[in-house]
Amino acid sequence: MRTFAIVLIVIGILMLIIPSINFTKKEKVVDIGPIEINKTEKKVLTWPYYAGGLVTVAGIVLLLANKRK
Repeated sequence: MRTFAIVLIVIGILMLIIPSINFTKKEKVVDIGPIEINKTEKKVLTWPYYAGGLVTVAGIVLLLANKRK
């Protein structure tokens, strides 16, 4: 449980520091024998700042609850 709490705290802090992740997705559109057409899309994965704060607080609460037992 302690490890999970620490992981939550680290992920929450990273979510606060990095508000979005950009990546590209390559998708095959047409594949007819030797002819192949691909499509590349840029995607952005974003989350609100309060989500990072909530994850961090949840990790701290779990860590403190684990210490009391």
